[in-house]
Amino acid sequence: CPFPPSGAMAAATSCRRAALGGLAVGGRAAAPWRRLLLPPEGCVLRLAPFRGAAAEPGPCRTVTVEVGKMELSSGKLARFADGSAVVQLGDTAVMVTAVSKTKPSASQFMPLVVDYRQKAAAAGRIPTNYLRRELGSTDKEILTSRVIDRSIRPLFPVGYFYDTQILCNLLAVDGVNDPDVLAINGASAALALSDIPWNGPIGAVRVGLVDGETIINPTRKQMSSSALNLVVAGAPQNQVVMLEATAENILQQDFCHAIKVGVKHTQQIIQGIQQLVKERGVVKRTVQKLFVAPEEIVECTKKLAFNKIYAVFTDSSHDKISRDEAINKIRLETEEQLKEKFPGAEPYEIMESFNVVSKDIFRNLVLNEYRRCDGRDLTSLRDIKCEVNMFKMLHGSALFQRGQTQVVLCTVTFDSIESSVKSDLISTAVSGIKDKNFMLHYEFPPYATNEIGKVTGMNRRELGHGALAERALKPIIPQDFPFTIRVTSEVLESNGSSSMASACGGSLALMDAGVPVSSAVAGVAIGLITKCSLEKGDIEDYRLLTDIL
Repeated sequence: CPFPPSGAMAAATSCRRAALGGLAVGGRAAAPWRRLLLPPEGCVLRLAPFRGAAAEPGPCRTVTVEVGKMELSSGKLARFADGSAVVQLGDTAVMVTAVSKTKPSASQFMPLVVDYRQKAAAAGRIPTNYLRRELGSTDKEILTSRVIDRSIRPLFPVGYFYDTQILCNLLAVDGVNDPDVLAINGASAALALSDIPWNGPIGAVRVGLVDGETIINPTRKQMSSSALNLVVAGAPQNQVVMLEATAENILQQDFCHAIKVGVKHTQQIIQGIQQLVKERGVVKRTVQKLFVAPEEIVECTKKLAFNKIYAVFTDSSHDKISRDEAINKIRLETEEQLKEKFPGAEPYEIMESFNVVSKDIFRNLVLNEYRRCDGRDLTSLRDIKCEVNMFKMLHGSALFQRGQTQVVLCTVTFDSIESSVKSDLISTAVSGIKDKNFMLHYEFPPYATNEIGKVTGMNRRELGHGALAERALKPIIPQDFPFTIRVTSEVLESNGSSSMASACGGSLALMDAGVPVSSAVAGVAIGLITKCSLEKGDIEDYRLLTDIL
């Protein structure tokens, strides 16, 4: 036998040849391709016992949530990570790990990195590139990573500037259940089960609308006939953390009802994660420090700069550039005075103190005086200017300007159906989408905000904003349109809400090109400013802002 014995443990495997040249193993016929994987007939395998550090598995905990029989488990895989969890629905499974450094970062923001990867092996495929291995991230992976990031980032403690990485690895996909919602729940479970400071957990579900009936975590087949694709991430006490949706012109009351149903089901997932945390006995770490502004420096900043900042914010004659310059001038003067009064203060303490005061002034201006820094009330739109057919040689072109946000060269290009975007085998196996004949590409050059920067390939933000505007326009394109449509949106000036300006400009360009759209599309950005109770943490008062800067 070509397999020499080794170790003290023996496992005998007998192989009998079956009919038609196949093999029989354990009483079942084996496929012919398995021949090379099985030892010769009559061979005895002797396996040495494993003596590694993880030979004795730790306690594995699993809970089942009554949301499509979703399973959340921890303690079996990736145990060196600060936190790890596996979420499974049907035969689709995602493993998520969370790791955070114990020493603070030099960055003056929350250095959180989220990466979602769907490996070819999870779909039973081999990559089709010449190296036959996974290379860079696909659009689907980047967009899913952004959804996870938006769901978990708001719940980190203020001033937690410690490098944190969330890695989501698709283990298996069954072609029935989408893995993106599982990845959000996995990230929530991994953070909750770790010692990383985080004010979770959250739960996430997908809501579909088929024949007027809301469906939680619909299958891929159900989604093909759904008029709504809504992802809801909710926190305890029925709070909403993140929403992402696309719809086929549904009624507003149906959309609001879908959100309520989705939030209700997220609470079951949250309870399951909390049960898992309780069983594991998780204790959160004590960080060296949180990078927050000291109260005494904040009070001193108010005395030095409050009236100056208030004067700038209430002067509606300012535009974006002049207002920024005026605030920066006050900032530099105030920081110099604070350095003299507090020579031992850290630079971030002085900078953050000014930020706290500026935000507080702006919030109170909205909450108490019902106006904004550009002089508008809470519901007014900025002045809008539109122009179409700007360049005769283009199939379609438009200019859309709202205030100081300008999207020009919003162009439409037609080509044959063979020019549609072809999905790779892995993305097709995961999402079921083979190709698409409508695309919107968004560009945000640095000069749009009077800055200097590298002009390289598309970044994550540009991809996300382009996908948002694309989802806004896709429902109005005829399904049987015989051409591939590419819409490009280049932002020339930005003072807020450039993605919604892209949706408006794209709608104009499509009509200018003669595409038989079902209706026009307009988008606007909405802001929310709240006043919370210091004792309970509940929202006491709030203001909605239409067309935010």
